[in-house]
Amino acid sequence: MGAKSHVVFGDLSPENSLMHSAIVAVKPDFSGWATKANLKCTDGRTILPGAFAHQDKAQVPLVWQHGHNEPGNVLGHTVLENRDDGVYCFGYFNDTEQAKNAKTLVEHKDISALSIFANKLVEKAKQVSHGMIREVSLVLAGANPGALIDNIELQHADGDLVTIEDEAIIYTGEPLRHGDESAVAVEESNEDEPTVQDVYDGMSPEQKEVVHYMVGAALESTETPAPNTKSENGTASHSATNNEEDTRTMSRNVFEEQNGSSGSQTPQHELSHDDMRGIAQDAVRMGSLKEAVEAYALAHGIDNLEVLFPDARAVTDRPEFDSRRMEWVKSVINGTRHSPFSRIKSLVADITHDEARARGYIKGNFKKEEWFGLTRRITTPTTVYKKQKLDRDDIIDIVDLDVVAWMKAEMRIMLDEELARAVLIGDGRAVDDEDKIRDPSGANEGAGIRSILHDHDLYAPKVYVNIDDANSNPSEIVDAIILNMGLYKGSGSPTFYTTLPMLTKLLLAKDTLGRRLYRTASELASELQVSSIQTVEALEVETDLVGIIVNLNDYTLGADKGGDVAMFDDFDIDYNQYKYLLETRLSGALIKIRSAIVLHKVGASDTVRVPTAPTFDPASGDVDVPSMTGVSYRREDDGTVVSGTTITLADGEQVTIVAVPTAGNYFSSTANTSWTFVKRGAPTGRDAWNPDAGGTAP
Repeated sequence: MGAKSHVVFGDLSPENSLMHSAIVAVKPDFSGWATKANLKCTDGRTILPGAFAHQDKAQVPLVWQHGHNEPGNVLGHTVLENRDDGVYCFGYFNDTEQAKNAKTLVEHKDISALSIFANKLVEKAKQVSHGMIREVSLVLAGANPGALIDNIELQHADGDLVTIEDEAIIYTGEPLRHGDESAVAVEESNEDEPTVQDVYDGMSPEQKEVVHYMVGAALESTETPAPNTKSENGTASHSATNNEEDTRTMSRNVFEEQNGSSGSQTPQHELSHDDMRGIAQDAVRMGSLKEAVEAYALAHGIDNLEVLFPDARAVTDRPEFDSRRMEWVKSVINGTRHSPFSRIKSLVADITHDEARARGYIKGNFKKEEWFGLTRRITTPTTVYKKQKLDRDDIIDIVDLDVVAWMKAEMRIMLDEELARAVLIGDGRAVDDEDKIRDPSGANEGAGIRSILHDHDLYAPKVYVNIDDANSNPSEIVDAIILNMGLYKGSGSPTFYTTLPMLTKLLLAKDTLGRRLYRTASELASELQVSSIQTVEALEVETDLVGIIVNLNDYTLGADKGGDVAMFDDFDIDYNQYKYLLETRLSGALIKIRSAIVLHKVGASDTVRVPTAPTFDPASGDVDVPSMTGVSYRREDDGTVVSGTTITLADGEQVTIVAVPTAGNYFSSTANTSWTFVKRGAPTGRDAWNPDAGGTAP
């Protein structure tokens, strides 16, 4: 069958500005009916001739399964040709990997159906008279029989389904033809249809022998009834007379003239021309030789035909990973600051206390020195690893893919995810779990990766919002973030890390007229005063977490030379195993105070509290700590509960009191929860003289 080309003419209409502008002789990869006219669809509608005549010679995209929302699903283009019987199309694949894969599926007849997506449909009395074809798609299966029209439906948040009247997906149920077949010749004559010889020549020698036996036995069975059929050891067998196993060999070629070739001088049974033609036509129509043979042979008592056909082949060259969504991992790892030192130290001078304020001066008075606290935090490294092993025998036996490279890819994917999770919320394992990645959050010194979720309020202030009571709505989350953005002291514009369900809940928020408040995530991000919104599937395990606002440039991952991510492998002679280790040794911490905001949701029955500040007498050094319902007061240095007590400070001594909400309570985001007190020593020498107190200057 000779290869033929098809001439495609450019369409100069405004609706097809991407068409060819000149006559180009191009050989199509395949052709087929985009839509058929005068075929009554299963829902009673009929596409009239000329409904798409205005798109003759138009070029439209070729996509996979109508996936026009992803650029990777575009496989090439098709050129439409209006005919009396409908719209015929010629397909051309592009050079992408997806297109090459689809081309292989079409060549092997694994895919044999087309459908179109059309809009601007004009329909009257169940007859479609006009429309605009926007795309042609390769689909797994066409309609049976004839054609099918599926209207597009949209589902609103309240559950109502609305049908878009002028848009539809139309299936024809017609098979594809390869690029080297002339569509005109196929319609006008049967010369280009696969002949019996074409089908027969495409078989392997073993398949030919089996078919010889099956068809011959089937013909003989018309003379001698065979009441039983036996199948043993996965081989095709024919019914034997008197329940005895048939031991005849499969040696006759019933597709050829016998004329004594079997050793007998008398003619043998042979297939008629009509029988052979029927098998070939059915094979083309069904897209499967197996179904065609079954239709002719199984009625004669032959079973287990699957032994004639090749095994199923994988579409991809390696198994696909069933993993959580990983887009956010790269955002976290690449967004952090990377340091060549694993010991991270940050120094913070708290100048928010009144003692650090500038003072007014009256002539002759004593000038006091300012005072502020200095805090140091050190984070040291910890080791994170992934370990795997493979038997050498398995590596040798697996020939379909590079199993070692595939497994190493899995190890890196999971290591990166674990590091990113540790940065945001910690690894979630129990404190006493030997596999836990260390998280020293809250301590002044410790080894590990400090999670932002559990970090000290000085670095990651907490904001609480009640969104679970009967009167709550998603807008309260937006309001809480906007009201508390003043707590953020980090660099530049931060990112809001949240879950997909939470983002969906915010995007579905409506005004009193039922209109969406935010059409896109970008609009919502602008409202929240953040650069972007990133969904993180791993955050869903923290049921009371709404999200984290942070610019990860303020978070440092530090690793010394040799502590970067590295792959090691070794061979165990005793067990004939290859072992692989992916390991890194690093530390991580926020290095700027108030560089993140952690947004929590609270229970509907929880109570908001505003803690009362302790009182301090500078002269005596007494700190009176109040006792308050829902609030526990503690010393920051050792965690001792000091609610309702008095702490007496010696000269030069300082103490920091922190307030912690008890169960069922939470603090307002703007509430002060930490107080530092210091007793200054009595002045000596010249500092001890005060003119206002009288006496003589020293």
